[in-house]
Amino acid sequence: MTRETYAPIRVGRYEIGGTDFVVMAGPCAVETERQVMRTAAAVARAGANILRGGAFKPRTSPYAFQGLGLDGLKLLARAGSEFGLPVITEVMSDAQVDVVAEYADILQIGSRSMENFALLYAVARSNRPILLKRGMTATVEEMAASARFVIENGNPNVILCERGIRTFGTATRNTCDIVAIPLLQKMTGLPVILDPSHATGVRDLITPLARAGVAIGADGLIVEVHPDPQAAWSDGEQSLSFTDFEEFMREIEPIREIWRDQRVGAMAACAS
Repeated sequence: MTRETYAPIRVGRYEIGGTDFVVMAGPCAVETERQVMRTAAAVARAGANILRGGAFKPRTSPYAFQGLGLDGLKLLARAGSEFGLPVITEVMSDAQVDVVAEYADILQIGSRSMENFALLYAVARSNRPILLKRGMTATVEEMAASARFVIENGNPNVILCERGIRTFGTATRNTCDIVAIPLLQKMTGLPVILDPSHATGVRDLITPLARAGVAIGADGLIVEVHPDPQAAWSDGEQSLSFTDFEEFMREIEPIREIWRDQRVGAMAACAS
C-alpha cells in the first residue's frame, strides 16, 4: 500500500496524516482538577494541538496508581473544552469503549492491548479515530496486522504510534525503533507518530529523540507534561515541566517547518 491509500484523519481542526504536524501533550495520568487544568493551559499556550491524559491506567504493579476512571475522563474533557484542545485518552477494555468515546476525541490503544482483539473490534465499531501503540515486543508486521483488524471491521481512521520496544538495553526505558516510522507509513498508508517519552523514559532524551522523529517524517508526537514532574503520581521521570515543554516546542519548530514544506510539496505532487 502507499501513503495515499487512506485519507488524512480529521480531529477537530487538524488533519493527521495530511499537512498538519500534530503535538499531543499532557500528563501521564489525570490526578486532580487543578493539575489537568494547569497542564492544559500550559500546553495550549506553548502550541500543542491535542491534550493527552490517562483516566484508566494499565500499570505493571497492582499497587501503582490506576487512574481516576470516569471522574478523570470528565476532568480531561472539561480541560480540553476549556482550552480548545481535542482529547486523547487510553481505553483498556471493550466494556469501556462507549463511555470513553463519549468524552474523548481519539481512543488510544496502549502497548499492552495491541493484540486485544475484543478491544480492537469494539473500537472499530466506535465513531472515533484510534491511536494504536506498538506492543512492547511486537514486530512492525504484527502492528500492521492489528491496524488492519480495526480497518477491516469498519474504522479506517487509525494512527500508529512507535513508542519503543523491549530489548536487552537498560540505559533507556525502551529502545526506539525510529526507522519503523517511515517503514510503517509505507507498509500501511497510515499516519505514524512518535512517543519519545515512553521510548526513552529519560527526560533529557525526549527533545533530541523528538527532533529525530520530526526529521524522519513522523506525522506527530505524543509527549508527557506535568506541572511538577518530581511529584507526579506516575511517569514523572519521563515528564517535561511546563518550561521544558516550551523549550521542546521551540527546538522542534525549525524542523517542523521543513516537514511542512516537504509534506505540502509531496501532497501537491500527488494531486497533479
